[in-house]
Amino acid sequence: MTKNSASINRTPTALLPYQQQWCADLSPVKLCEKSRRIGLTWAEAADTALLSASANGMDAWYIGYNKDMALEFIRDCANWAKYYNLVADEIQETEEIFVAGNEKQSILAFVIRFASGWRITALSSRPSNLRGKQGRVIIDEAAFHDQLDELLKAAMALLMWGGQVHIISTHNAIDNPFNELIIDIRAGKKPYSLHRIPFDTALEQGLYKRICLRLGRKWSLQDEKKWEKEIRDFYGEDASEELDCIPKNSGGKWLSRALIENRMSPDTPIIRFDKKDDFGLLPENKRAAEVADWIADVLQPLLNKIDKNLNSFLGEDFARSSDRSSFVPLLQQSNLLLICPFIIELGNIPFAQQEQILKYLLHGLPNLRGAALDARGNGQFLAEAMQDEFGRDLIEAVMLSENWYRSHTAPFKAALEDGTIDQLPKDEDILADLRAFELVNGVPRIPTIRTTGRDGKKRHGDTGIALLLAHYASRELNILPVKVTSRKVSRKSKLCLGYDLF
Repeated sequence: MTKNSASINRTPTALLPYQQQWCADLSPVKLCEKSRRIGLTWAEAADTALLSASANGMDAWYIGYNKDMALEFIRDCANWAKYYNLVADEIQETEEIFVAGNEKQSILAFVIRFASGWRITALSSRPSNLRGKQGRVIIDEAAFHDQLDELLKAAMALLMWGGQVHIISTHNAIDNPFNELIIDIRAGKKPYSLHRIPFDTALEQGLYKRICLRLGRKWSLQDEKKWEKEIRDFYGEDASEELDCIPKNSGGKWLSRALIENRMSPDTPIIRFDKKDDFGLLPENKRAAEVADWIADVLQPLLNKIDKNLNSFLGEDFARSSDRSSFVPLLQQSNLLLICPFIIELGNIPFAQQEQILKYLLHGLPNLRGAALDARGNGQFLAEAMQDEFGRDLIEAVMLSENWYRSHTAPFKAALEDGTIDQLPKDEDILADLRAFELVNGVPRIPTIRTTGRDGKKRHGDTGIALLLAHYASRELNILPVKVTSRKVSRKSKLCLGYDLF
């Protein structure tokens, strides 16, 4: 490599990675929940200037909620046009006429016109609709618009003629239409592209380094940490919402009692198998034999009732002694609804016997298409044992985390709301497990505090997590059925070892 080429490679790009990813996303509708002051609107100006200057481009309509935002965006577009060496008029302050109901309203706007014939118009206030307009609509700080629902309805009409809708904002409370739209996107209810850029991500991708470059400062990690602390101290208790993409008002139950009870059936059995401490002191072969009898007397009859033509999925939440292990199968009907045939909860059951029961259950479920197993702590042992038995394509060991919950709880709630998941056991403890989900840092999850079940035993949302994992398996692990062939052993040995009897 020559000295000159090395110098070229060290030249920073104009946009940081998260800005590049936003501009590269060509989705007709895209949304970004972001930290404040990370330069995303500036990157949007870069992309919009290039679009409107192109012969094959389109008009662009920027909608902020005050005059200063409008003017700042249009200046950024003008600066980018100069950077690109594009032919554009000077910024014009003009009166734009919009139709609002049966009346015409005059609204102050800032406009740049390009030689291409297209223009960028930045509005100083929100029109009640964009009827008759075409092109790209940019709604900035969307969470702070008074009538966002109506504004989005008007903007989406532009899509019919090849338009685009870009929605950018920091959060402004959890019950805001902006946050509700994000939840719908994560739930799969809206086919829009979603970006999430918290302050930490922007820093990791070079935000402070870019600030230093612009201000002519020498960057150091120590200075960056100091600057980050100053920013967080400035926002104080609002830092989570302003910087970390966590909407406020995060307390309260996530699933309503009425919603859960509507998905319950008194005909679906809940099977609880509990043992005292002295059971764990027995020789392993005696424990295996006793569990084999339980399998033959209780589990096998449940499996016999299942339609063998259905596809099945399973979710599992592991516990050894303090809580309960929960196994939740779901059967996919011909109409794609997921029906729960039964739920098994294990209390104080040794590792080997949990493996015995789960192995037998997975072999007995018809056309198993995927199982998601809790792999935190000691649960990793059971998850790996099932992967050895059934393969890693069929069995996923899930390390539950805040990011995992963020990605997969919204589709789960949507499935409960639309009835895609149905016929859960009508049981007070299962109701309590599902009600245990709370919004923690803006993300639905089970908090650290344990509850007490009807029998006096501790619970930690066990079956709620298992059901969430079962639904995840139906969405993400839906592979072709795999037939696992077991070695030839006696019926009694099969029961003890957890092998298929069919």
